Amino acid sequence: MVAVFNKELLSWYLITLKLKETVEAGTPKIQSPITTRSIELQEQPQQRQRSDLLQVVINGETENVEEGPKSPESEWVICIKEKLEQAHQDDAAGSWAKLCIYRVPHCLREGDDKAYIPQIVSLGPYHHGRRRLRNMDRHKWRSLDHILRRRNQDIKLYLDSVKELEERARACYEGAISFSSNEFVEMMVLDGCFVLELFRGAAEGFNHLGYSRNDPIFAMRGSMHSIQRDMIMIENQIPLFILDRLLGLQYDQPKQTGLLVKLALHFFDPLMPTDEPLTKSDRNRLESSLGYTTTTTFDPLADQGGLHCLDIFRRSLLRRGPIPEPRIWIRRWSHASRVADKRRQQLIHCVTELREAGIKFKKRKTDRFWDIKFKDGILKIPRLLIHDGTKSLFLNLIAFEQCHLDCSNDITSYVIFMDNLINSAADVNRYYDHRWNAWRASLKHNYFSNPWAIISFVAAVVLLLLTFAQTFYGVYGYYNPRS
Repeated sequence: MVAVFNKELLSWYLITLKLKETVEAGTPKIQSPITTRSIELQEQPQQRQRSDLLQVVINGETENVEEGPKSPESEWVICIKEKLEQAHQDDAAGSWAKLCIYRVPHCLREGDDKAYIPQIVSLGPYHHGRRRLRNMDRHKWRSLDHILRRRNQDIKLYLDSVKELEERARACYEGAISFSSNEFVEMMVLDGCFVLELFRGAAEGFNHLGYSRNDPIFAMRGSMHSIQRDMIMIENQIPLFILDRLLGLQYDQPKQTGLLVKLALHFFDPLMPTDEPLTKSDRNRLESSLGYTTTTTFDPLADQGGLHCLDIFRRSLLRRGPIPEPRIWIRRWSHASRVADKRRQQLIHCVTELREAGIKFKKRKTDRFWDIKFKDGILKIPRLLIHDGTKSLFLNLIAFEQCHLDCSNDITSYVIFMDNLINSAADVNRYYDHRWNAWRASLKHNYFSNPWAIISFVAAVVLLLLTFAQTFYGVYGYYNPRS
């Protein structure tokens, strides 16, 4: 018997004795804590691709263990491959087919950035959450609450219905949309119902919809013009099929596209750049001169192909009857190239040069501001109504035409033509500064504004002539008395 006074040595002795007995008995060895511990490696797929895996045998099983970081060169190659894979996904067939709401390119923004950024209300994901636009959110929630209470409907009906269109709606916007599914659907429902409430209020009356006559937003006040200007911007659009679905839920009837377009055009009518009133006879004469019939005027209820409100507004501006079939050689080359030729744009002379060449200018009586005619040395240009939103309106229309493939360049061509025509202030002030023109305008304003004013003016002229004649004959008789 051995006497052991050290307790630690005694413990090691007992453990060694136990191991010896276990080996001799043929039982499995006691596994060390290190080998019995399970090793779980949880990595993201991208991280696992970037690491070399080393196979080791633990407890008779093969497991993958990360060997260590890769060299900088291999990391670079993997990064390039990931970018190529993303490019392949972006270039997949049909990825751009539904795109119709664009971010304005930087080349168009230079110097006019304010014309594309909403100042009061945001619609859609591009400007959602901006600090200066958050004040409108509470009014959006008020509009949604009015709709649900008016129709006695549950919000879940709207959320579920729009969620069915989520993937299609996301495809309408350019670039990746960082909103989650719930956030995106909530935004579409909230913004869409707000738009529809404005449309219906402008047509039916906000009082009829249950709003107070002194409501800060849902009343035809001065701020409504700024709201209309924001809602027509290319980056501030909601897909038309989303609005159509939401309007259909309010009327318990799907496919309300025709009514939706009619409401939109009525709401945006104050932004129209022309207010030229045409009588029925004037319109018939205009249509017949163009070779059109009166039954082919623009009918929004018959047009089902709109993309969003800006597209509908543009279609209304360019409304026209059937265009005669072009000749074969014209049709062959008319759409051969979509790239603008700067040399062709510079062929238009300014007003001053055209006047010096003998060209005369006259106002054309039509409600189509782009309908410019030149015949027999006379250039007839329709009147263009200018307001504080005209610049933003035309810039957004041009941006849409330049971004969207299936879109003509009619508005762009008109603006380029007018830009070349009015080359300097002298092209307009030359006529304005002429003294006789100013006198004639003042005379027309003061004395020919209504029939009674015309009669008074004629009577005054006659009286003046009679007085002059009486004075003349009186003086003449005094110096040349009858013999």
